[in-house]
Amino acid sequence: MNYQSILEEIEAEIQDELSVGNVADYIPALAEVDPNQFAMTVTLEDGQQFSVGKHKEKFSIQSISKVLAFSVAIDIYSTSLYKRVGVEPSGSAFNSLVQLEYENGVPRNPFINAGAIVVMDALISHFGSDYAALERVMTFIREISDNQNIQFDGEVAKSEMEHASRNLALAQLMKSFGNFENDVYEVVRTYFKQCAIFMTTEELSRAMLYLAFGGK
Repeated sequence: MNYQSILEEIEAEIQDELSVGNVADYIPALAEVDPNQFAMTVTLEDGQQFSVGKHKEKFSIQSISKVLAFSVAIDIYSTSLYKRVGVEPSGSAFNSLVQLEYENGVPRNPFINAGAIVVMDALISHFGSDYAALERVMTFIREISDNQNIQFDGEVAKSEMEHASRNLALAQLMKSFGNFENDVYEVVRTYFKQCAIFMTTEELSRAMLYLAFGGK
């Protein structure tokens, strides 16, 4: 199979769609991202990679990071983590306060904001500090992406923290239900650093290869 040709065909077919939609303008640093920035990378099980577009250009991986942080947490806590965050689809907005209250402060899954925040809270509890928790997630990502230079963008994280009211409200609501163990601001600030991790599509695709091997 000619993977490179397939990617090039897809790239050509979607050119008219690249101008459709908007960047995440609710965060100033994200609003500055080029809306036409586009790249795809496929990584095979043997490590071969095929790419199109700006596949050498880094971007903040944002909610993709939730998969990686959850992988670290589930390795530590196993299914006991499900007492604090569920594994069902939400059917509501990713930052819904109403559903979280209805569910007594237990997020539906680790890939909505409340779920990802409580996962970071669990990691901080286990590792003893926000720094150690973030460093463990970063170490995991560096290992699976085969790049020890992966970092987070401090300006993006700072910009998100300056507009964190909704996420802080989610954390406070979980704390009111007893499903939060650490300082709300510390956890949310660390969560934003996680979301601000900067990677290329090549690095990210390589990093996700562990999922093709059953998470190993």
